[in-house]
Amino acid sequence: MFPNAKGSELLAILATLDPVSQAAGTATTGWISAANHHGLLTIIQTGVLGTGATVDAKLQQAQDASGTGAKDISGKAITQIVKASGDNKQALINVKPEDLDTVNGFGFVRLSVTVGTAASQTAAQVLGVNPRELPANTANQAAVIQVV
Repeated sequence: MFPNAKGSELLAILATLDPVSQAAGTATTGWISAANHHGLLTIIQTGVLGTGATVDAKLQQAQDASGTGAKDISGKAITQIVKASGDNKQALINVKPEDLDTVNGFGFVRLSVTVGTAASQTAAQVLGVNPRELPANTANQAAVIQVV
């Protein structure tokens, strides 16, 4: 624990799916190295979902930043969010390096969000948690323009 550290020194915004009315289909982040943090936290957010829409999200792993050997990470998918109860909700997925198939060289992660049936408002972030070296915010993606 680092009780005197700022939150921005302990968390990094590694990737985002920026707020959008996502058409039916799948959106993914780029591949993120899991090597620099003791954990990753993914936040999936919905706004107003389209009529009959569904939202699924999962984490996938690969052997490199190009996506070599891409496959799902076991147990790292949300329960489907549906229109009837899914407007303006959030879901979280935690992953640690030991959740990856590191024995076979898997050390990269990406988030995949799939909207089914009708366009829906979605957004997501992948955060690096507990960096191996402080401060974490040095790993923020380029789109982070301010830390106050």
